[in-house]
Amino acid sequence: MDSHDSNDPKQSPADMTAFVQNLLQQMQSRFQTMSDSIVTKIDDMGSRINELEQSINDLRAEMGVESSPSPAAPEKPKEEESKKEEGSD
Repeated sequence: MDSHDSNDPKQSPADMTAFVQNLLQQMQSRFQTMSDSIVTKIDDMGSRINELEQSINDLRAEMGVESSPSPAAPEKPKEEESKKEEGSD
């Protein structure tokens, strides 16, 4: 066993280094694949959102509704505005 143990320290670091390098390459490849997939899905979602916005605008145009602010920034109800104006006099 002593002769086997004497060869182990010389081969073990080289084997371990090769194993770790291989493992890191596999991980990098998998992360790159996942990253590419995520970017593709984000691009697809962006395209879908643009198509949805265009469809909404087309429907508004068909209905004759004027463009209003985006739902992300809704207008305050007129009742609240009139109450604030009355209180500021």
